[in-house]
Amino acid sequence: MSITRVGVIGSGIMGSGITETAATSGFEVVLRSRSQATADATRAGMEKSLNRQVEKGKKTEAERDEALARVTATDDLAALADCDLVIESVVEDLAVKLDLFAELDRITGEGAILATNTSTLPVVEMAMKTNRPDKVCGIHFFNPAPVMALVEVVRPITASDETIAEAVAFAATCGKTPVEVKDQAGFVVNALLFPYLNNAIRLMEQGVASAEDIDTAMKGGCGFPMGPFALLDLVGLDTSLAILDALYNEFRDPNYAAMPLLRRMVAAGQLGRKTGQGFLNYAR
Repeated sequence: MSITRVGVIGSGIMGSGITETAATSGFEVVLRSRSQATADATRAGMEKSLNRQVEKGKKTEAERDEALARVTATDDLAALADCDLVIESVVEDLAVKLDLFAELDRITGEGAILATNTSTLPVVEMAMKTNRPDKVCGIHFFNPAPVMALVEVVRPITASDETIAEAVAFAATCGKTPVEVKDQAGFVVNALLFPYLNNAIRLMEQGVASAEDIDTAMKGGCGFPMGPFALLDLVGLDTSLAILDALYNEFRDPNYAAMPLLRRMVAAGQLGRKTGQGFLNYAR
């Protein structure tokens, strides 16, 4: 594998998690956010996460310090110029991502792989905004990235075998289980997961059971570690709505048509854990 230096764009929960995962796996990481303050705050959050792991005996102080030393936080997109792999994890808005890929194509070396952490958007459209469509793919981590074992490596029809092999090797070096998937909305996990989550909302609206009782039923009856409403709140209701809309727009399958309640909760700013209120209440 030729990847040694990784760029991560985005200071949200996924960008932070990918940064921690790559840095603790031995990669040099350039973390780029829109402001230096948020970039520094993301690095500080990573330090807190690593400190907790040291306290629990999962990492040594030396391992923590080495991982932190590998991370450079910046607000300058040009700082990614010498990265071998750049993974963007910005807002799930195709127009924003298209502009970003065009800019990354201009900034980075011609041999660099450009990847997206999107969970639903068409990777091929991002690839075609560059002059290197053969070097663009999806590398989809799951939340929380340092913990979740799976990475979906998304192959658009433009990607070369070498690019996909490098992406798979990177994920494996990060200690993940890579699965190669076709470039279509939802890939594997979200294509199967979100009809289930959407139908859980339908059951609640029909009065079959409360959100809490549906969560209890699915944990106790199916052995799931988390019920559908707790999971929706963890993912974020705005992100969940965006995923369902992308799935419906591609397939026109009624199972992907977001329940009206979900859309109204997003309009009300009730987005789940990150706002303290979603289907469940997280107010302290």
